[in-house]
Amino acid sequence: MKIGFIGLGNMGGPMAANLAKAGHDVTGFDMAKVTIEGVAMAASAVSAASSADVVITMLPNGKILRAVANDILAAMPKGATHIDCSTVDVDSARAVAEQAANSGLLAVDAPVSGGVGGAAGGTLTFMAGGSADAFATAAPLFDIMGQKAVHCGASGAGQAAKICNNMILGVTMVATCEAFALADKLGLDRQKMFDVVSTSSGYSWTMNAYCPAPGVGPQSPADNGYQPGFAAELMLKDLRLSQQAAESVDADTPMGELARALYAQFVENEDGAGMDFSAMLPRFEKRGRN
Repeated sequence: MKIGFIGLGNMGGPMAANLAKAGHDVTGFDMAKVTIEGVAMAASAVSAASSADVVITMLPNGKILRAVANDILAAMPKGATHIDCSTVDVDSARAVAEQAANSGLLAVDAPVSGGVGGAAGGTLTFMAGGSADAFATAAPLFDIMGQKAVHCGASGAGQAAKICNNMILGVTMVATCEAFALADKLGLDRQKMFDVVSTSSGYSWTMNAYCPAPGVGPQSPADNGYQPGFAAELMLKDLRLSQQAAESVDADTPMGELARALYAQFVENEDGAGMDFSAMLPRFEKRGRN
């Protein structure tokens, strides 16, 4: 399959490399000068897209996605498929899908979960929105780049699933970090706290798989000085998307809004920029009640 891949950063680069490794003809483009093993580099996004069977985009936000879509969709061959793996607002995903349909193309919005490690290891989870035909075209590529792909519904459903999932993740991480900080002040050993909670009703992914306390539970960014596996800035981005979506459909999400405000404070006014989103724990350790 001839694949154009636009956006070859920390996520897109390894994803494109895995497609090339699997035998696909991959042509890439990125605004930065990058070299990806097995991927031919194009001079522009339009050049990468113009003769592709499938074009995959992995871009920072909805505004950039819309701008790139304006350039590439008209250049893509009729009947080709656009797969957007960016995490963007639902409205942008739906607008780009409609634009693709008007250009005679299939479209899938397919944000991912699994981080940089999942991109490199080919173990991402894809949350996909679009028609059944579009998903069927994309599915073999998802199998190469990831370990699971769920067809969530029509266009925009993939983005909806991603932001709902990450709203839960953000809220749960805050609660997990608060609980560890409280346990510390109550004199409860962190390992004992983990042993109880990880096998009790407080069980969660943030506790059991991504514990924010160093030296407790499986290896996590907490054991590496909170160097990002999933950066606090990206969590803030996703929480903002969740609240933007909630506002657009009049949904009451007070915990999501509070998590957004806490991560905004952490990233913008404290020392959270460049840290993993689990670095909320040392933040709470330093703070009193007021």
